[in-house]
Amino acid sequence: MKYQTIDAALYKLNRKDFMSQMEDGALAVFNSNDIFPISADSTMPFQQHRDILFLSGVDQEESILVLFPNAKNPNQREVLFLKETSELIAIWEGEKLDKKRALEVSGIATVHWLQDFQTVFKQMMAEASGVYLNTNEHLRANTEVETREDRFIKKVKQDYPTHQVHKSAPILHRLRSVKHPIEINLMQKACDITKAGIHRLLKFIKPGVWEHHIEAELAHEFLMHSSRGFAYTPIIASGKNACVLHYIENNKECFDGDVILLDVGAEYANYASDLTRCIPVSGTFTARQKEVYNAVLHVKNEAEKLLVPGTMMSEYHKQVGLLMEEQLVKLKLISLSDIKSQNPDWPAYKKYFMHGTSHFIGLDTHDVGLWNEPIKAGMAFTCEPGIYIPEENLGIRLEDDLVVQEKGAPLNLMSEIPLEADEIEDLMNS
Repeated sequence: MKYQTIDAALYKLNRKDFMSQMEDGALAVFNSNDIFPISADSTMPFQQHRDILFLSGVDQEESILVLFPNAKNPNQREVLFLKETSELIAIWEGEKLDKKRALEVSGIATVHWLQDFQTVFKQMMAEASGVYLNTNEHLRANTEVETREDRFIKKVKQDYPTHQVHKSAPILHRLRSVKHPIEINLMQKACDITKAGIHRLLKFIKPGVWEHHIEAELAHEFLMHSSRGFAYTPIIASGKNACVLHYIENNKECFDGDVILLDVGAEYANYASDLTRCIPVSGTFTARQKEVYNAVLHVKNEAEKLLVPGTMMSEYHKQVGLLMEEQLVKLKLISLSDIKSQNPDWPAYKKYFMHGTSHFIGLDTHDVGLWNEPIKAGMAFTCEPGIYIPEENLGIRLEDDLVVQEKGAPLNLMSEIPLEADEIEDLMNS
């Protein structure tokens, strides 16, 4: 791990909160992710399943967490199963958690080696009346690839058909959506690393650089600051490429007069940052580019004020749509006539602003959360309005990461990253 050890108090609290919402007599099981193969003996870099990480801090493959709050044996109320380490494994793969270190990381005293799982789990299931199984219920999830969790769920349903099955996802979506101060500090660290990358770029970008050169500069800065790298596939889109919402080729030259849309963010300790800034290749925006830029900035500033406790996300997005509508009329991109005759299911402003304004962020870039309940203090969101004008080869999106407060404006974790158009120009030309 490149990051410093996280206080195990976070995971103790997370487990306590999860178990407080479980049905009596049930246990819950959480599996680590697989190491996914590419071909031959090549694999993707390991990424831990965010739920077992949230509950235990264990950032290692072939790990299982079992929670059984009503177990008669106190030693079976919180149990970790880990791949047994050895000197040989240490030589070939590096250091793995031993039982002492697992206790320090997670706060869990009962740790077994993975080969003992079936025996111990059978004992626990003989006492349990039900089992919480962990499925991926994110609204945007692609569940085509079978995971270690999926295989486990199949086996449990086959081996224990008379046990009542419960879902972990609703509990986790509720818990993970409200951030603990320790988590906010980790997210702030990720944002600070992103800030270092942006400051590096403001001195680097000029006509003739390529999009992937910019990507390389960011990767260098992120890794130098103990990040594993990008929290998600970076979007570095110059000119008309900025009008492709998920442009990830990053393979074009950047020309004088173009604006580069940078949707990038560093991760730290598995927590994501998610930033968007727009930078003029020449160091100076044209009058029209600045006009569009400031329109987006106005919408962003006003939208942030709506991220307060009690707000419904559906109503929030409607209000942001009205803010954008006003700006697009001022920019002469849509008319009052367009608004009057618009389809209510696809308002006129959607021609130039076709995506949502905010999503949950945390252990995942598009983190889990409750979309149909009011916003609460401690929830973390992006705020990212944009205007995309293909006929002008111009796309402007601005994005920061925000934590909702009990009162007042949200805490902006990216407040120190240049945002105003004039500030960006000044830094590029200083």
